[in-house]
Amino acid sequence: MGFRFAQGLVLLQAIACVVEVSLANKGWDSHTYPYNHSSAPKRFTVGGSQHWQFGVNYTDWSLKSAPFYFNDTLVFKYDPPSNTMFRHSVSLLPNLRSFLNCDLKKAKLIANQTQGGGNGFEFVLKKKNKKKPYYFVCGERNGFHCKVGIMKFAVAPLLRPRPF
Repeated sequence: MGFRFAQGLVLLQAIACVVEVSLANKGWDSHTYPYNHSSAPKRFTVGGSQHWQFGVNYTDWSLKSAPFYFNDTLVFKYDPPSNTMFRHSVSLLPNLRSFLNCDLKKAKLIANQTQGGGNGFEFVLKKKNKKKPYYFVCGERNGFHCKVGIMKFAVAPLLRPRPF
């Protein structure tokens, strides 16, 4: 029980850091007030040059890549199934508890094992999900990739500030 509680606190701290980093990175300082960023949506390749693969710390990647705004696009790139590569997919989990425990019972598959090949699978952060974070995981091997391979991350997109 204590371990799960500690996991929850760590994740809440990570989400708070995302929001804090997001607010800090708006470009607001005494020289550039009030805004110094493009208002155009951005594209992020999940994992950067490492793409979507087993063993990469995606929570760390998401914290370093923040802030994320509504209408930004996440691109999941991964190799199609083969005898020499792990199979990957992308699923959304409905809540923090499912995310912390890599509980896939209520997961929604958004990209199957073949959709990450080539240019990758694109996911747009929509405004309709405004009230809660997106919880992304690899759902392969009954959650093994999520639990052991740390193939999971949360994104809490912000409203994009408008330039004056």
